[in-house]
Amino acid sequence: MSLSHTAAEYMLSDALLPDPGGSRAKGLRLELPSDRLLKFVTVGLPLFLVSLAFAREFSTGSQISCFSPTNFTGKQSAYVDTACWDSLVHYGFDTEGHAVTKSLWALKVFPYSLLVVAVLMYMPYLLWRYAAAPALHSDLLFIIDELDKSYNRSVRLVQHMRKVQQASAEPERFWEEYERARQERYFEFPLLERYLTCKQHTHSLVFIYILRNLLLLFFLAATCLYLVFLHLNIFFQDEFSCSIKTGLLQAEPHVPPLIPCKLVFFSIFQLISLSIGGVYVLLIPVVIYNALQLCQWDKGLLAIYEMLPAFDLLSRKMLTCPVNDLNVILLFLRANISELTSFSRLNAVSALREATANKQDIDTVVDFMTLLAGLETTKPKHHACAPETDSSMPLSNGGVPETKPGVEVMGKASRDSFGSA
Repeated sequence: MSLSHTAAEYMLSDALLPDPGGSRAKGLRLELPSDRLLKFVTVGLPLFLVSLAFAREFSTGSQISCFSPTNFTGKQSAYVDTACWDSLVHYGFDTEGHAVTKSLWALKVFPYSLLVVAVLMYMPYLLWRYAAAPALHSDLLFIIDELDKSYNRSVRLVQHMRKVQQASAEPERFWEEYERARQERYFEFPLLERYLTCKQHTHSLVFIYILRNLLLLFFLAATCLYLVFLHLNIFFQDEFSCSIKTGLLQAEPHVPPLIPCKLVFFSIFQLISLSIGGVYVLLIPVVIYNALQLCQWDKGLLAIYEMLPAFDLLSRKMLTCPVNDLNVILLFLRANISELTSFSRLNAVSALREATANKQDIDTVVDFMTLLAGLETTKPKHHACAPETDSSMPLSNGGVPETKPGVEVMGKASRDSFGSA
């Protein structure tokens, strides 16, 4: 065997992807980076701020300070603080002098309402985790595995072509078989392409993903409206008049009818509500962007895999409306690009193809590997093959069959050998 043949064999062997060392199941990401950011902020921020508020409450004690009469003892003043904090009702007068009352109970339950907000923000992610993530996980495992196997099959095909070419006593006969295989499209509808095409007609994943973002958007808007309501009605009143003349104290003459009180942590509650409201308002465009991602295809990822034989969703214009499960799968394939070993190889091949002088003759990774392995140098310069036209193949405007060159078979023997590889 010559040195050139040995070098080509080593090159093709190195081009094969190694078998994955561990299971891919544990490394797959079932949330997009933007979704993980939203979950961390929308759930974590209220929990963090509420924990700080509770820590301060437990460390300092009373949340209210009332101005008791001077003749009250220490225990009586403590009773006034406790009674006013329990009732949390403001007694005042309107413009006409009529007595009115206003409940300030929303201030007392404000920290607990933020806990409810955190739970509500987590519900869309629970919906996605249990309703869509299992099916998405199995889809990603299958597609990633098939994409890597398709790349390896292309390289193994070139290895087989080298063996057939070296064993062939008639080079022109070999190239006639090769040109015929380019037109026959033995893998006209491969398993992976059929599977991806079928995913364009299913909408379970995309429905759950849109529902998830709509729920999150609704909860964000409801929380912001709730905080606006608190600011307009309560969060501008840190002082109020309390009445303890109830029950046994109603007939006591030394007890004043109204006692002025001040909320100690009023400013802290204001700061917490402003922080959460401001952040949530900024997150609303992010949620809308997540939903709008489904309105366009990730053609950059598909264009790279057009280098695989018979993987031509773009060139054959097989893509329909992008709001379907296939588009969701493509988004998560992009997020799991580190698990897709063949992507970096095909990306490099695609870049090298653009730098090649005769890039119009390189449509697939098979063509490129054939060129690198030196098979093209043995091709007769004036060799031409006029393939037979299959009536079942689509015709272009000029009457020439629209095929994707570089399809990977050479007669029945080549098909059988490639299938066993």
